[in-house]
Amino acid sequence: MLKQGQLSEVPSARWFVLAGLWIVYASFGVLVTSIAPLVSDIVTDLDMSHSAMGSIMGAWQLVYIGAAIPAGMLLDRLGGRHALLIGVLVVALSGLGRSVAADYWQLLLAVMLFGIGGPIISSGAPKLVAEYFTGSQRGLAMGIYMTGPAMGGVASLSLTHAILLPWLDGDWRNVMLFWTALTVAAGILWWLLAHLFMKPQAEQLHAQNTPQVTVMKSLLVEPSVRIVLLMSVGVFLYNHGLNNWLVELLRSGGMEARNAGYWATLPTLVGIAGSLLIPRLATPERRFKILAALCILAFVASVLLQYTETLPLTVGLIMQGIARSSMMTVLILTLVELPGIGEQRAGVASGLFFAAAEVGGVLGPLGIGISYDMSGAFTHSLVAMSGVALLLFWGTVNLQKQVRTSERSGHQLH
Repeated sequence: MLKQGQLSEVPSARWFVLAGLWIVYASFGVLVTSIAPLVSDIVTDLDMSHSAMGSIMGAWQLVYIGAAIPAGMLLDRLGGRHALLIGVLVVALSGLGRSVAADYWQLLLAVMLFGIGGPIISSGAPKLVAEYFTGSQRGLAMGIYMTGPAMGGVASLSLTHAILLPWLDGDWRNVMLFWTALTVAAGILWWLLAHLFMKPQAEQLHAQNTPQVTVMKSLLVEPSVRIVLLMSVGVFLYNHGLNNWLVELLRSGGMEARNAGYWATLPTLVGIAGSLLIPRLATPERRFKILAALCILAFVASVLLQYTETLPLTVGLIMQGIARSSMMTVLILTLVELPGIGEQRAGVASGLFFAAAEVGGVLGPLGIGISYDMSGAFTHSLVAMSGVALLLFWGTVNLQKQVRTSERSGHQLH
C-alpha cells in the first residue's frame, strides 16, 4: 500500500499535484457556469424574473465575500490536501441542492452554499502554486490551472443544450445531477493525487507563530495591496457579469439557444490559449504593460459586444476571452509576488483578494439583471463594463507607480 507522499520526490511530482488542482478547478468552473445555459429553463420552471435570476447568479459571490478570508486562514493552517477536498465536496453539495430546488429560495440557498466551498478552491490554487513552483514556471503553472475553470465552462456551455438536455429527458435538474457526480469524482481524484505526490511536510509548511488576523491587518495597510484589492473588484465585476449573462446577451441579439451556447464558448476557448501564454510572459519587468493591454482589450470588447453583426461580434468575443482569462491571473501573480508576501502569506493574501473581488462578482450579474429588467436590453450594461475597463487601466498605472516606489525604497511588508 502506498504511503502518503511516497512519490513526492520524483521530478514530476509537482506536476501531478498541479493536475489534481486543475481537475478540482475544472469542476469549480462547471458549476459556476452551469446555470447560464439553463436560464430560460429555470426561469420558466420556477416562474422567476430576470432580476431574480440575477440575484441567484450573484448569490454565491455574496457568501464568498465573507468566506474567502476564513478559507485562506484554513488553507494556511490545515494545508491544501485536506482543505481542497473539503472545498470540492461542499461545491458538490451545492450542485445537489440546485438539482432538487423547488422554488426561488431553495435554489438561492443551494447556490449560496457554493460560496462556502468555492473560496477554499480558488484561494488554495495560488497558495499551492506558490509552494511548488518558482520563477517563470510559477506564471506558467498559474496559467495552466486557470484553464481548468475555463474548460469546465466550455463543457457546461457547449454540452448542455447540444447533448445533456436531449440525453437527460430535457430536464435541467438532471443536468445539475450529472455535473454534481463529476464534481464528486474530481474530489476523489484530487485526494488520490495529493495523497501520493504532495510532500507530507508541506501540510505544515506555513504554520505561523504570528496570529493570522495580525498578518491580515499588516497586508491591508500597504497601498499596493489595497490597489490590487480594488482592482480585483473591477475584474470580477467585468468577468462574472459577462460570463453569467453572455448566453442571454447573444440570444437577445437573435441567436437560437443552441447557437448562443456555442458562441458563448468562444471567449473561453480563446482564453485557454491566453491563460497558457500570457501569465508566463508577465514577468515583473513587463507585467504592468501586459495588464494595461488586457484592460484595453476588455474596453474594446465591451464596445464590440453591442453589435449583432458577425465580424464585430466575433472580434469582441475573442478580445473578451483574452482579457477575462488573464486579468485575474496576472493580478493574483502580482499580489503573491509583492515584497513580504510569498509562500508564508499566500493563503491569507489570496483570501483577501477573493473576498474583495467577489464584491464585483455579486454586483456584475445582479447589476446586469436589474438593468435588463429596467431597459429591456443589455446596452446600458455593456456601456458600464466599458467604464469598468477604463478604471482598471487607471488602477494599473497607479499600481505600477506604487510598486516601483516600494522597490526603490527597498520596502518590505510589515
